[in-house]
Parts: sequence; structure tokens; C-alpha cells
Amino acid sequence: MSAPVLTPSDAGAGRSLVAPPSRIGDELAGWMLAATRAAAWAAARWAGRGDPRAADEASTTAMRATLATAPGTGTVVTGEGAKDGAPMLADGELTGAGGSPTYDIAVDPLECTDLCAHGLPGALSTIALAPRGALWSPGPSFYMDKLVLPPAARQAASLTDSPEERLVRVAARLGKAVSELRVVVLGKPRHRELVASLRATGAIVATPPAGDVAGALAVVLPDGEADMLLGVGGTPEGVLAGCAVRALGGGMEGRLAPQRDDERRALEASDADLDAVLTLDDLVRAEATFVATGVTGGLLAAPEQHGGWLVTESLVIAAGTVQRIRQTTPIEE
Repeated sequence: MSAPVLTPSDAGAGRSLVAPPSRIGDELAGWMLAATRAAAWAAARWAGRGDPRAADEASTTAMRATLATAPGTGTVVTGEGAKDGAPMLADGELTGAGGSPTYDIAVDPLECTDLCAHGLPGALSTIALAPRGALWSPGPSFYMDKLVLPPAARQAASLTDSPEERLVRVAARLGKAVSELRVVVLGKPRHRELVASLRATGAIVATPPAGDVAGALAVVLPDGEADMLLGVGGTPEGVLAGCAVRALGGGMEGRLAPQRDDERRALEASDADLDAVLTLDDLVRAEATFVATGVTGGLLAAPEQHGGWLVTESLVIAAGTVQRIRQTTPIEE
């Protein structure tokens, strides 16, 4: 089940893709789109087949092949996969044809691998780029506690507040009752008490089984349906989401939240401060570009093949702009 390598010309991308121009160049945004499209198409052909590792490997191989021919030199700062030994673009891995420009990459070729394996909506292929040195490197951290807020309430609450206080402060800033707030919390056993306490206030709580990048997007997109994201999720996803949150003027904080003994030992050995609250400026120190392409539907439609044509739906977020791009391009195996 090999997938084609897509290029910006295949993706229909050019210097008009992002407006106003990305800080790392319009051409790179085109390559990002081509990379997520290739990864999404490769993963989608494993959707519902019950083999998450094969889907992960296919998407990673397709994205790596596309990024290998991109201009300049990219350094993978954080990539999903290390915590469970899945195929991945590894931290510190170099991509691109070499030379300038130089840039950081945060990447998850297949976000929500299990959803893809089970043929369920919600899987995405994601990537974010920023100037070299701009993205926070989580090192041995796999998990972090997160707070994502919409632009209209980006400074209304903090991780140092109790969950109930966050609701009250965000509701006041948005001019809503607490009972009108919609909160996204991953539906994990670790969040049982958090979800119960939020619902006890009357707030509406969505608990998807996976996908806190999509959850963060639901908070900051102009047509998003959530007012806040709370809870512990992956650190790579935190950096990816941070790039989109910053580009759209939202608010975000994070705090290391190890969930495994080996993770905690590695963080303690590195003298990491488990109590420190990371601001959005800590996570993303310069303007970034975020791109996602749908794999199994949900936020973004799944890839479709019509004869020799590939149809995909993607989001490109940069410099305060959001573009939802539906593309139809020829497939060359």
C-alpha cells in the first residue's frame, strides 16, 4: 500500500497559499500541505483495518519522503511516537534538501492512530513549522496538562486556578453563563474526577477518546464549537496546538504531567521543573504555520479517490488567517 509523494505543484500550492505571507516563507507552507496530504492518503488506506502500527508507518514514510525534498533544513523538535515505540519522525531528525532557510518542525503524521485503525472519525495528519529555535522541545516529556482558551478570553484563566475558577473567569469574559460553556476534555480514566467536577457546575463537557489537537482547534477556530480545552494530553500535540493557538490569537498554558514511571524518572534526571507553568510564548516563541489534513473525517473530510484523482480537505493556519482547502489532484503511483 505505497502512497505517492506529493509536491507543492501536485497540491496546487504556490505563493498565494498563505496570505499574509508566512514568516518562514510561502513555499514552505506549500510543502507542509503536500506532506500532510501524502501522509493522510497513506494512512487513510489503512483506516478500519485494525493495524495502527501499519497506518502510522505508512503515514510517517509518506511524510518523510515529501519533506525530504523541501527547501532548506528542517529540524524535528518534537514528534509523536516515542512514548509507545511507534514509527515516527524522530526528535532531532533533519529534513529538507539542505541549506537555508532553517526551521523547527513539530509533527504528527497520524494524530489519533487508534481512531484510524478502527475506522472512526477524528484522525488527522498534522505538521507545524516555525523559525529555527522557536519551538519548545519537550525532551523526555510525553504528557502535559493543558489549558487552551479562545481569543476573546485568552488571558482570562490560568492552570494555577482551580478548574471551577477557570470556568467562572472564562464565562465572565465571554459574557456567558457557566452552564453555556462547552469544554473539551479527553475521555481518559485520568480525567474522571475533572469531568465530574466540570459537569457539577453545569458546564457542557465533550469527552472525545483522542484528539486534543482537534480539541484545541475547536476552541480557537472562528467557527469552533468549544470555549475551552482542559486536561492532560501529549506534549507533541501541545506544541502542535500551540502553533495554531498563537497564529489565531488564542491563549494557552502547559505544565509537565508525567503519566509513567519511566517518564517521571527521566524528567527528574533532567532537573525538569514539574510545577512550572509554560506560557504560550514558552511553547512557541515566533510566528508559526500549522497545517492539518483529514484522514478519517470529522473536523476535516477523509481523502477520497475518484478514478485517478485524489480529493483531500486541509486547514492552513498562519499569521491570523485560516484557510480550509479542498483539493483535487491526479494520483501517480
